[in-house]
Amino acid sequence: MGRIGRNIACGIFAAIAMTGIAAAQEAKQASLSPRLQAFRDIYKELVEINTTDSVGDTVRAAEAMAARLRAGGFPADDVKVLSSGPRKGNMVARLRGTGAKKPILLIAHLDVVEARREDWAFDPFVLQEVDGFFRGRGTADDKAMAASFVANLIEYVKEGFKPDRDIILALTADEELSDSPHDGARWLLENHRALIEAELAINEGGGGTLRDGKPVRNSLQLAEKIYQTYRLEVTDPGGHSASGRRDSAIYRLSEGLVRLSRFDFPVRLNAVTRGYFERVLTTEQGQVAEAIRALLAGNQHEGALEPLTSRPPYNAQIRTTCVTTLLEAGHAENALPQTARATVNCRVLPDQSVDEVAATLARVLNDQKIKVTPVGKPVLSPPSPLNPDVMAAVESISGEMWPGVPVIPTMSGGYTDSRWLRNAGIPSYGVSGLFSDPGKSGVHGLNEQVGVKELYDSKEFLYRLVKRLAGPAAK
Repeated sequence: MGRIGRNIACGIFAAIAMTGIAAAQEAKQASLSPRLQAFRDIYKELVEINTTDSVGDTVRAAEAMAARLRAGGFPADDVKVLSSGPRKGNMVARLRGTGAKKPILLIAHLDVVEARREDWAFDPFVLQEVDGFFRGRGTADDKAMAASFVANLIEYVKEGFKPDRDIILALTADEELSDSPHDGARWLLENHRALIEAELAINEGGGGTLRDGKPVRNSLQLAEKIYQTYRLEVTDPGGHSASGRRDSAIYRLSEGLVRLSRFDFPVRLNAVTRGYFERVLTTEQGQVAEAIRALLAGNQHEGALEPLTSRPPYNAQIRTTCVTTLLEAGHAENALPQTARATVNCRVLPDQSVDEVAATLARVLNDQKIKVTPVGKPVLSPPSPLNPDVMAAVESISGEMWPGVPVIPTMSGGYTDSRWLRNAGIPSYGVSGLFSDPGKSGVHGLNEQVGVKELYDSKEFLYRLVKRLAGPAAK
């Protein structure tokens, strides 16, 4: 067979394969209940709207979800799309209750992290269902939660559900950007607070953990670390590259960064992380369990804690971390650099002073020529109190759906929109019931995916949780 013939054959085989995949997906969809099919349609529409900062449009996504709610029975006056700028949109909807209790706020963000088609194994903005997974940018973070909330609210309306309190849904822009003036939660609090005023909020930040495909623990996020970036800069007269100087700006900065890479902030526990490890202990064994016991007993010896510190998710729970994320230096290949810069991103424990962290950075870099400058202002994020009603509801529903899987209060290493809510006096609880293997999810990375069954279970979990927390009208 010649090259042309081979190319034609390959094209035919590829077309047959794609047809087979499409047929399989159609067969799967045909077996869905009307409730899940309606949810899947909302989810697909939302995932396939590009909402990246570079070229995406959260106004379009907000309007699409608003249209879904209005078509689902919401009065037009109770669904609002609010824009803070071009391509920056938020949606706020309200399901009215009896007013016996203060409202509950459901919040999820519409924006997603950048995703370039040339980097991914598939188009990040076309929802795929392959091998038991939904694939695409935002399939987990955070359009899974946004679509679940929208679908569930429509179901409540169809059922004639009359809760004890108003249920408010806020779908927001720019959560993924650390210091954006268009961050939807921040902007709504500053400009339309009355629309989202609530007794408490349910948000992302807590999910379930899979191990070997089985649920091992479900998380309820009460706290998150403080986000603070620093710019490190060395300036120098520069000169001819033939001079061979060993104290150039690049070398000085590099030596400081090597010292930083070898430094660990001290181990410290707070009320949330101590409770976290006390409960995690029941799910671990062997060396990890022994290390947790040592940690809880106050042992900070490096060797005793190594099974924890060598695992990034656990290490992030027990200390502040600072890592270099960007480098920039030089202006010509035959000249010594006049400037060398590095970006260091820190995730600070919520009860630790940010100024103390900056001072520690300067001490560890140990070079007065390395200037340390904060980028942006830290948003302090006090933990939410452990609400017994929220905890009881999460534990009860989790027990119904995943018997024997413990619910564990946690502190997130990353930030969410809960930081703005908590600072505004609205206690926020991160819980989704969405189980995943963090090492395989692709969240913020390549080829993001979420299990199909896990997503449908998460939607059902949130349906039950919100209904229970909102409560039926008392008789």
